[in-house]
Amino acid sequence: MDTLNKVGVIGAGMMGAEIALSFALHGAVVLLKDISLDLSTAGKSRIEGILATWEEKGKIESVESSKAIERVIPQDDYSGFDKVDLVVEAALEDIEIKRQVFSELDKVSKKDCIFATNTSSIPITQLAASTSRPDRFIGMHFFSPASIMKLVEVIPGVDTSEDTIGKTMDIVREIGKGPVRVVDRAGFLVNRLLFAFFNEAWRIVNEGVATPEDIDKAVKLGLGHPVGIFQMQDLVGLDNALAVSNILYEEYGERFKPSPLLKRKVAANHIGKKVKKGWFDYSK
Repeated sequence: MDTLNKVGVIGAGMMGAEIALSFALHGAVVLLKDISLDLSTAGKSRIEGILATWEEKGKIESVESSKAIERVIPQDDYSGFDKVDLVVEAALEDIEIKRQVFSELDKVSKKDCIFATNTSSIPITQLAASTSRPDRFIGMHFFSPASIMKLVEVIPGVDTSEDTIGKTMDIVREIGKGPVRVVDRAGFLVNRLLFAFFNEAWRIVNEGVATPEDIDKAVKLGLGHPVGIFQMQDLVGLDNALAVSNILYEEYGERFKPSPLLKRKVAANHIGKKVKKGWFDYSK
């Protein structure tokens, strides 16, 4: 990789691990940090599982897979972050947690390091204000699964420099993705479209018009979606969906008001595949 030699990724969950893999596959050493070594090691194990599946399907050679795995370094502190060219934050979708992360990064990172957030809905300018480098702060929103999906929304804040925007667009292309530049508004581009779709799907279920199973079947067979709407929610987590709904509601009002049906599911901790129960039952 010409532009990047070393990258930091904050958060080793599903999204963070997939983002780390995207960079490791293209030659960058990736420092994968979480709040404990167990969590960051679990993130690396997730990467190993993905690559093992790809090997079985003949999508990657074992030598290339092994090299990518070697480039991912799990850790629970900021050791080595003073050497990275880019940090991508993929922590929980909570503005205070993200602000704390960037405040800590600001103290340990080199001055020309670009800070990128993978937030799916929080305005970039609000997060950039927690750092001393708003000119080198940008949104870099990957889509799940990040190792496969090609789109990355690139979202400048009010003070993001054109140099940072250009470098970020180039980085996205270098790792085999397609960047789309989006103005800094809550929800950006895709989530505004997606949650309009989600909201209508929740209304349809609430009205008894169709079941989640039949809605998913309809969007796959009738609209050509590779994944059903409710299956997608189970994958990303209904708690995350509710968090994004609240942010969109605060910004745009009634049209994005969180569904009572979604609130009930989250209150019952039926939040998706990660707990084996969401719209569908994964216990078996």
